[in-house]
Amino acid sequence: MTDPLPASAAPGRDGVVRVLLADDDLLVRAGIAGILATAEGIAVTAQAGDGNEALEAARTRLLDVVLLDIQMPRLDGIAVLERLQREGVSVPVAMLTTFSDERYIAEAIRLGALGFFLKSDDPHHLIAGVRALAAGGAAFSPRVGRWLVRRQSRTRLDRSLRAQALVEGLTDRQRDLLAGVGQGLSNAQIAASLHLAEGTVKQYLSALFTALGAENRVQAALVAFEAGLGPDQ
Repeated sequence: MTDPLPASAAPGRDGVVRVLLADDDLLVRAGIAGILATAEGIAVTAQAGDGNEALEAARTRLLDVVLLDIQMPRLDGIAVLERLQREGVSVPVAMLTTFSDERYIAEAIRLGALGFFLKSDDPHHLIAGVRALAAGGAAFSPRVGRWLVRRQSRTRLDRSLRAQALVEGLTDRQRDLLAGVGQGLSNAQIAASLHLAEGTVKQYLSALFTALGAENRVQAALVAFEAGLGPDQ
């Protein structure tokens, strides 16, 4: 664990994305921390080896992004996420996962996780995802996105056809908005790309989520993946 930040510090004031990295495997944690250390403007300012340590750090540290291993001793990542949501800790949370964790994914989405990354992901995807989360977007690597899509329904084809039907019923503006969500863009980034006010984008996204039957940004991003609007598709 690193020394606590001074109380006067403010997340992001110096342009640095402050990250809490929680994983009970020291080698995995060191590897991910090493990857993030190569990225300009990202700093792993706190680390945790179990869920209790992660919860304490998330409550007391100034953070911009939390990366939680799904399976940890004492408290798993799902339990940590649930408690943070219940306590109103608003820092964006992404789950670090493996292909054996599929039974936890739906619950993490329900609880408001905004990102999913494989521990074996390409470093570029992890770094880009952390930046997207810090900017207010949702993010998961393409491999995780495709995996989530497969696991969300009985057949990928049925899910894809349903998503395409939903997208066909959208306006051109809504499709552009959905593509931005699928790419992990924040409201501000979507606003800039579409030449709209950020407040307008927020209103449009609310209507878009209703049209899609999506409860949150990640569910909308999954529809984008299923319809072929995600990154690397």
